[in-house]
Amino acid sequence: MTDDEHSTRGEGESDPVDPPVGTRRRARTDGGVEAEDVDDVVLDPWGAANVSDYRKLFEEFGIEEFDDVLSEVPEPHYLMRRGVIFGQRDYRPVADALREGEDAAVLSGFMPTGDPHIGHKLVFDEIIWHQERGADAYGLIADLEAHAARGLSWDEIDEHARNYLLSLLALGFDPEEGDLYRQSTNREVQDLAFELGVEANFSELGAIYGFDGETDVSHMQSVVTQMADILYPQLDDPKPTVIPVGPDQDPHVRLARDLASRMRYFGVTEAYASFEADPGELAVIAQAYDAREKYAEDPDQPRCTEAADWLRGEGGARLDVPEDEGALDRAAESLENAGMEPLRPRTRIVNRRGDDAAFEALIDAVDGEKRVFEAHVDAFDLDRETAEELAREVEVEQGGYGFLPPSSIYHRFMTGLTGGKMSSSIPASHISLLDDPEDGYDKVKAATTGGRETAELQRELGGEADECPVYELYAYLLAGDDDEFATRVYDECVGGERLCGDCKEQAAGLMKEFLEAHQEKREEVEGLLEAADIELESPRKG
Repeated sequence: MTDDEHSTRGEGESDPVDPPVGTRRRARTDGGVEAEDVDDVVLDPWGAANVSDYRKLFEEFGIEEFDDVLSEVPEPHYLMRRGVIFGQRDYRPVADALREGEDAAVLSGFMPTGDPHIGHKLVFDEIIWHQERGADAYGLIADLEAHAARGLSWDEIDEHARNYLLSLLALGFDPEEGDLYRQSTNREVQDLAFELGVEANFSELGAIYGFDGETDVSHMQSVVTQMADILYPQLDDPKPTVIPVGPDQDPHVRLARDLASRMRYFGVTEAYASFEADPGELAVIAQAYDAREKYAEDPDQPRCTEAADWLRGEGGARLDVPEDEGALDRAAESLENAGMEPLRPRTRIVNRRGDDAAFEALIDAVDGEKRVFEAHVDAFDLDRETAEELAREVEVEQGGYGFLPPSSIYHRFMTGLTGGKMSSSIPASHISLLDDPEDGYDKVKAATTGGRETAELQRELGGEADECPVYELYAYLLAGDDDEFATRVYDECVGGERLCGDCKEQAAGLMKEFLEAHQEKREEVEGLLEAADIELESPRKG
């Protein structure tokens, strides 16, 4: 969930993919250009991320297309409009909150292992865009992770951290309205990490991250700290929170969503009788309830045993049985054991971690018809959404966290200027935000392009903008908010009107102008950084 010199945690080493273009002609969010000899999608938060085909992120990891929610986002950022932000996980609550002027938050972090570069600017921009639309904004320096996972000294971390923060402020982050912090000096984050650690274990971390007997304990601890970072914006007030990252950070997001659920006092589910049913059984029972007129003596009050008989007879052959092949038999057995109990839909609030006082408070808060059991309350007059809000309110009043599952948005990796991977260890492949503007100009002029072998072929066949690192610079950075300009560059390239020499000259000039302006702004915000509530020098040794 942080950015370092190898993975974007926002920006990282990756295989080249189709770059986005303007508002009409955009990158395909269902695929990319496959790299040679790379068949798998590898999401490693600390290594080189391989994403040979972005479709696999949807199919294998459950990431959803950002296009699904784009129309619901108020004044979407150009990275959203152009498909650079290609995926999301549960972003709709954040979009709704921004649109309705309700509370929301955005957080992302940066592992200070090198200079900030143009890939990191994607994350800076995403944080700032959310802040400008009313979200509480958090930018963190993942110094504990840098020390544990990369072995950097605290002096090195201090230097790099300062550079990240200056660029974030120069691009528009408002430190008076937002929150900047270091993991190592934020006691609330460390305390939350300790509590989250109670709900995580080594086997789980090993399965997610490949940790083994050689993994440092501090490295494992840094993972739990990142979970605390992700949930930190909700520490005092649960709210929709988005984590902008590259897809290599998705393992962190998935674990954080899981831990957020485990920390909740109460869970809300659906039920049809007093017994507990697993998801497969519940799917079968729901269908049996919907078909009650086919078998119940009194359809207004079907009995569990009637539903069991129907499932074991004609009903079982008609149902859309889930992939869990044993679900039908289990559901029928549970219903039979319930006997003549009425089959009635209800919302169930389960006590997971609440103490006796919290559970009693929950019982008192549920209005209308209800049945109270040893570890859950069945409410017959509450829909699921209302029950979830009520359970969260009671939990917070009783001293719990009430976390909402954090959301995430995912942006594409940038292709290196030399083709292939963008890496801070390959200076020619990337442009640092601290590069001399002339050096930035030269790097763009020397960049690989998607052009044809000759100018004649370029005019005849058109360029391959979808495979061009220079065009990516226009789409991701140089065109700014001007979709018309980004689209014109694309159309002129693929139409054969734009030749690579002139295109690179224009891009190089724009890059030089950007670096000059950005570095001047960095100097202007020095005072803001000094006044910000963040320690710039670590008191730690090592």
